Amino acid sequence: MDEQIALSLKNITKQYPGVLALDRVSLDFVQGEVHALLGENGAGKSTLIKVIAGAIEPDAGVIQIGAQQYTQMNPHLARSLGVEVIYQEFNLAPSLSVAENIFLGDKTGRGILIDKKVMVQRAREVFKQFAIDIDPHALVRDLPSAQQQIVEIAKAVSKNVRILIMDEPTAPLTVSEVDSMFEIVRQLKARGVTILYISHRLEEIFRIADKVSVLRDGRYIATRATAATNRKELISLMVGRELKESYPARTVAPREVALEVRHLSGNGDEDISFSVRKGEILGLSGLVGAGRTELARVIFGAEPAESGEILLEGRPVQIRSPQDAINLGIGLIPEDRKHQGVFLDMDIKWNISFTQVRQLSRYAVVDGRRETTLAEKFRNLLRIKTPSLEQQVKNLSGGNQQKVVLAKSLAAQSKVLIFDEPTRGIDVGAKQEIYNLMCALADDGLAIIMISSDMEELLGMADRILVLCEGRIAGEVPRAQFNQNLILDLASGKH
Repeated sequence: MDEQIALSLKNITKQYPGVLALDRVSLDFVQGEVHALLGENGAGKSTLIKVIAGAIEPDAGVIQIGAQQYTQMNPHLARSLGVEVIYQEFNLAPSLSVAENIFLGDKTGRGILIDKKVMVQRAREVFKQFAIDIDPHALVRDLPSAQQQIVEIAKAVSKNVRILIMDEPTAPLTVSEVDSMFEIVRQLKARGVTILYISHRLEEIFRIADKVSVLRDGRYIATRATAATNRKELISLMVGRELKESYPARTVAPREVALEVRHLSGNGDEDISFSVRKGEILGLSGLVGAGRTELARVIFGAEPAESGEILLEGRPVQIRSPQDAINLGIGLIPEDRKHQGVFLDMDIKWNISFTQVRQLSRYAVVDGRRETTLAEKFRNLLRIKTPSLEQQVKNLSGGNQQKVVLAKSLAAQSKVLIFDEPTRGIDVGAKQEIYNLMCALADDGLAIIMISSDMEELLGMADRILVLCEGRIAGEVPRAQFNQNLILDLASGKH
């Protein structure tokens, strides 16, 4: 049977000052297929989908949807042609109901009036198609991440989507929630919807995609049928070389305790006690909602402790704010780096140095030369890829944004570093760099606490794993006893 092309891109080119984001990219997407887009951060994936959606105007090239060709697109035109995008960051109005979000901007009544009954009924019909039970009256802010993701999909379906672009759709989801979302994707595919699927999780690509195309440095590299390729080949195509996905080998020499927590309660956690030594990577495992990030925020002073104590190098300390934690030498690389870890509209130099303004100032004026020297030091140390320290952080890839967050903590001379999901949304090449950096920092004597939902990452990087379940410590597993089933049993409360 002949394949019907739903979307064709021909020689799409986009240049920014100093960066060729897309270099004559040509790609075809077949109707009713799941077509994955792979590439390292900065490969051009996000720019390409924004061109398709009309958010960015290309410098050259042609977009063909059906029989019509366009040299540029705009959001209204793209939507009228059946193009919908689900971005990594949800595009929902938290204070509105589920139904209002799904039909926001649509006409559901006579004239300028809105018929909420019609809106709710239509929302129920959309959910019924996929056997989903979500209350259309519920406020979006009260929904868990998985249901917010489904509301995003429902918005697209309600608008008679023909081409659905999904950018890292499973990042906030648990394993069971991913399974549910994949079932929806399969149903959409069966209806003839073309799905462009972007993910750094290669195991997902092999589960859900029919084809996979690879971009590298803004250029199209290759397309493979998913059934005819393998993980090793795709990684090689992405990075341009063979990359061994192994974790750095290291031996931990016991050193003195850097951080100790005694009977700490707060932010939903209760009676937490543990310690982490200098030179050690302590893993924190647990299911979504187990209290891992909540614990990190209490230790960092972002949330108040209700009881218990924190000791640094054997000395009790009071941490009432993040600034207290930073002054004491505790750094946090947060899970949501874009909203909590960096100032996206500020440049790299400012982001690295702003916590050290007092140390860099003379007579209340920042010494620009010292500030540049500090930022340059960490740019070189962490190999932050950028044409200039004046580059806004929002223009960096995810891996390089993560390095800027890390640079900020290192510039503050942190002794204890908490990494919350350190490689989420980061490509395989950048992951390897982050792992190497973490091990190098531990070897230099820093104490590291690593929160991760990636079991393979925990088992590969941690020296010990502390398992949380419903805000309490369910168990501790030393490296010699690492076992995935044991950790999952502890996390689910079976032990």
